[in-house]
Amino acid sequence: MAAYIVGKLNVANWDWYREYRKVTEALVAEHGGRYLVKGGESESFEGAGPAPDAVVLIEFPDMRSARAWYRDPRYAGMIELRRRSGVATELLVADGVPPQP
Repeated sequence: MAAYIVGKLNVANWDWYREYRKVTEALVAEHGGRYLVKGGESESFEGAGPAPDAVVLIEFPDMRSARAWYRDPRYAGMIELRRRSGVATELLVADGVPPQP
């Protein structure tokens, strides 16, 4: 069953993104993932705050693949880069809908 990484990012400065993108996009593909949403316009319909600066939705073949991507030692440096750059990030993983008979 597919699993989805959902990320909400609030970004004051995008200088970090070129390096992050180069490494992260390759790792996502290596772990079988594909981007369904990456940035673009978003609008908050419900909730306490405004829409984030960027929304990311990545589909992986399964939860194991999504976890392997996030826990990949090569991604650890990108997490640190994002944090050092002051990006406020919410990131979660969730199972998709099971295939219907």
